[in-house]
This record gives sequence, structure tokens and C-alpha cells, in this order.
Amino acid sequence: MSDPASAPIATADPVAIEAYFTRADGQFLFARWGRPIAPVVFGVEDTTVSILKGAIEAVVALAGHQMAETDPELGANLMIFFIRDWDELVETPNLDRLIPDLASTVDRLKRADANQYRSFRFDTDGGIKAAFVFIRMDMAMSAVPAETIALSQVVQTILLWSDTAFLGASPLVVLENGAAVLRPEIADVIRAGYDPILPVAASDAAFALRLSARIAAGAGQGH
Repeated sequence: MSDPASAPIATADPVAIEAYFTRADGQFLFARWGRPIAPVVFGVEDTTVSILKGAIEAVVALAGHQMAETDPELGANLMIFFIRDWDELVETPNLDRLIPDLASTVDRLKRADANQYRSFRFDTDGGIKAAFVFIRMDMAMSAVPAETIALSQVVQTILLWSDTAFLGASPLVVLENGAAVLRPEIADVIRAGYDPILPVAASDAAFALRLSARIAAGAGQGH
């Protein structure tokens, strides 16, 4: 199986698309949001909240999905936390209700010196029900513009990508003026993934062929 980050790919290449959703253990798993996204952001100033919500709106519009002020079941279903240290998670009241095995997860993140973590919840049909995003502002992350962090995190939350999908390359590309934009092939996969003709979730690798066909059809229509 090819690595999508190893080289530029034809946007409709089903082998590369399959790799985006094939996890390190070999399991293929695709899912998109099955309900409107109702976001809330913690730990940053209002200006950064506005940047994040702008990025969410842009990616949701790209997908052809919807946003909402609140989720009728959960209130907020996309929670984004900015922290300085992973231990803050253990100290946050009731967070252990959202993140199973919170203490062991924090230990694992500390050992890996990780600066980001995403956890998802799913509806009965497999669609994404909620996502919890944690960003530790270490030296490396603090050097990244807020707009780039926002777009990168939202892109990695709009679909259930593989845990290895972006290890070799970011889903973004930095332009000469320093602005970061979404790589065209990633944008194509997001648009295809939200085609209403497709199911909200799939565990059969043959689903990559259906995504490829939707991307090819979109290109043929000049989208």
C-alpha cells in the first residue's frame, strides 16, 4: 500500500485514498460527521476563538456539511482545548467522563512528548457524533501561526483519518507569502467523503474506490 505523504498523488488514486483511512493496525475505517457541528473552544483569547471558528466554517462549507449553535443531545459536540501541560487534563473536572482511561492516555501522551491529541465518539450508524481536540502549546506549536493550527486541526477532525495519514506530511501546504492552505488532494477527499450518496461510515477498503469515483466525477464536472 502506498504512503499518501510520500509523493504528490493523482487526487483520484484509490490506492492513496485507501491509505488515508487505513490505520497502523491494518484496519480500514472511514467516518464523517453524521450531525451538524456545534463547536466550543477553551483556553485561548477571543481573537483565537474567532480564528478557529472561521476555520471550522470554511472546512464545513468545503465539505457541504452544516454547523449549529448547539447539539440537542450534547450541547457542544466539537470541543477544542488549548493547554500548556498534559497534566491539566487530569486536573479538569469531569473530563474523565469524556475521555476513557484519561490518566493512562495522559501518561502515554507525556511519554510520546505529543503536542496534539484527538478523540472521537460515534453514533449508532458509525457517523462522527463528537470530537475532542487537545493542543499542547509547546515550543514547536507556539511557533506556528494560529491560522495554521486552526486549519490543520479542523481538517484532521472533519473526517476520521488514519492515525498515520499525516505522519509524513501535513494536510496543508505553506505558500510563498507564509499563508497555509489545504492541499488540493485533501480537499478533494473531504468533498467526496461528504457526498450524500455515500454512507457516513465504512470499514471495507473497497470504499476507497467509491471515494475515488466521486473525486473523478467532480473533476470531470470542473469542480
